[in-house]
Amino acid sequence: MATMITTECINCGACEPECPNEAISEGDGAYFIDPNLCTECVGFHDYEACQAVCPVECCVPDPDYRESEATLLARAAKNHPAERFPRPLPAELTRFSNPGRQRAANE
Repeated sequence: MATMITTECINCGACEPECPNEAISEGDGAYFIDPNLCTECVGFHDYEACQAVCPVECCVPDPDYRESEATLLARAAKNHPAERFPRPLPAELTRFSNPGRQRAANE
């Protein structure tokens, strides 16, 4: 699932430069994440970078976009055609294979 930014966003901008997909943009008074660009950092980190830096924890799973690792990795490959993503992904490049970093499915 893609990540979304809730209405609790304080518009600090900490998340935007951390996104490897340039999926985060400044909106009117708050930032937002384009679900068509978000890969939950699959292929880049074993955590979601925006969540890691958000001071108010408003970067949360978007329940309308539940996606598999394969879907997210395919999106990463499409968004970054010059990148080579190993398959299967090692644990440091995806939270899906790192049990300590997995989000609950019902979040």
